[in-house]
Amino acid sequence: MEFINEARTLVKENIRDYGMYIALFVIMLTFSIMTDGLFMSSRNISNLLDSTGYIAVLAVGMTLVIVIRHIDLSVGFAAGFLGAIAAILLTKMGLPVYVTIPVILLLGIVIGLFNGLLIAKYAIPSFVATLAGMLIFRGALLQVTEKTGTIIIKDDAFNAIGNGFIPSLMIVNGLHLLSLILGLLSILFYIYSEISTRRNKIKYQFDVVSKGIFTFKLIFVSAIIAYVTWILAGYNGFSWTVVIMLIVVVAYHFLTTKTVLGRHIYAVGSNPEAAHLSGINVNKITYMVFGSMGMLAALSGILFTSRLQSATTTAGTLFELDAIAAAYVGGVSSAGGVGKVTGAIIGAIVMASLSSGMNLLGVGVSMQYMIRGGVLVAAVLFDVMTRKKRG
Repeated sequence: MEFINEARTLVKENIRDYGMYIALFVIMLTFSIMTDGLFMSSRNISNLLDSTGYIAVLAVGMTLVIVIRHIDLSVGFAAGFLGAIAAILLTKMGLPVYVTIPVILLLGIVIGLFNGLLIAKYAIPSFVATLAGMLIFRGALLQVTEKTGTIIIKDDAFNAIGNGFIPSLMIVNGLHLLSLILGLLSILFYIYSEISTRRNKIKYQFDVVSKGIFTFKLIFVSAIIAYVTWILAGYNGFSWTVVIMLIVVVAYHFLTTKTVLGRHIYAVGSNPEAAHLSGINVNKITYMVFGSMGMLAALSGILFTSRLQSATTTAGTLFELDAIAAAYVGGVSSAGGVGKVTGAIIGAIVMASLSSGMNLLGVGVSMQYMIRGGVLVAAVLFDVMTRKKRG
């Protein structure tokens, strides 16, 4: 009984963090029942995660942008434009993949820093500065693709980023062994990280949950990781898109939770004036966050272009809105200062799950847009209601 009461209190006090996971579980369970298990098939889950990749990495960057009380509307067409530049470098200039990708990522950082300059130094509202960027990159994309319309990419190494899978050491009962090993390592890393964090909290006399709740959390999350790994291993294993997505999440989770820079980002988002008075360089944080956003936009462009195996005139359309939606569904606060990169990934998967499930059920496109819009409104309303209760 004590265990149940503590669990109920914990969920109630951390409803912002746990709400998205509960929503994802309900969505997946509902669609699994309605599609007779087809939704949770290995092929569908693999395709769902692959189609989420380019939005998920954008959502991670967008979360940090919203945390510091800004917005970036340019990332969609910036991703499309940079993807087209990657196609040109590969096809018309003959550059190898290992040169093209760093060049594109560097260009993305430059674009992000320029947005940060307009916002931090010249005090142009981020909405206006990035809206201008969206129009500029939309035109730039049309400019570089106007002669051919679509640039076909025949580089197998590049195309494997969006369509390929990690090699399997061997097949065991129809399961990819290397994917199973990576899943096991992920579980061990998660357990080690949680135990280490708990020990540090106890060392500095912070409140921690009881051993029973902590053990249940470790078992529950480990079981989810194991189940997803088993599903993916039953198809073609982990795709390179999923691996890249996981690397981005781990890197940014570490950045935001374990470093001084991460603490400064949330301090600026919570109260820019107080952060400035405490000695934090607010402009520098703005540059870094927008530079990071530009790099992730470039990575998104690479993933999308690779997945299509071509650069098109419409690449990047509505990417920024999907990323913003994923960030808000993932728990970022419109007031700034609150939001997790892990939540952004969950938010992206929630939105992708809705689309995938509705496609399997034959729901019309018009109705899909309305339902996704309703989910976004519900997420923001949930944020407002929780803030009022705390206030």
